[in-house]
Amino acid sequence: MNAQLQPLTEHHLKVEPATVENVAPFGALLGRRSGVQPTGLDYYGGAVAMSRPVNYQCSSQTELSLTSLKRRPFQVKYLERHFQHTQTFIPLGGKPFIAVLAPPNKDDMPDLKAVRALRFDGDAGFCLHLGTWHEFPFALDDDTDIVVALSSQVTEDLHHRAENGIEAFGPDLDKKDMTLRAGVVFVLDV
Repeated sequence: MNAQLQPLTEHHLKVEPATVENVAPFGALLGRRSGVQPTGLDYYGGAVAMSRPVNYQCSSQTELSLTSLKRRPFQVKYLERHFQHTQTFIPLGGKPFIAVLAPPNKDDMPDLKAVRALRFDGDAGFCLHLGTWHEFPFALDDDTDIVVALSSQVTEDLHHRAENGIEAFGPDLDKKDMTLRAGVVFVLDV
């Protein structure tokens, strides 16, 4: 049966806290709770503690984007992944948000049974593993600001829409419509 003709199935996702353990299958938690020890560099008599919680990777030019999120319906129709950079989300202003994630795999689609929703309190962000499936974060409050570190290749790839006008593909982007391909929409139980 054509995926467009399949009845839509709702998969409800329980929203879990974004802990080091819960984030680990998808990437790394960025923040005080990451558990990463300071590097030992000391230029200011102990006044500045620096740590390196992740090894950010990017095979093209890196862009920093400031995104301002508004609340939107808690439904996930799209999941995407990146092959050439470890996309990173860093909140500003301490507002909470929800990230929907699925572990990296070599398949053409994410493991739909492994999709999870994690609530970030606004005091920590995250850096994705290469290939982690994800949707752009959901704001719990309007005007939630997040800095996104991404490759310039993704910006270029987003301009290359598939024939269906919805999906986008390129060297660093695999953005797929789950409703079209699997007849599934994920609903966040907030």
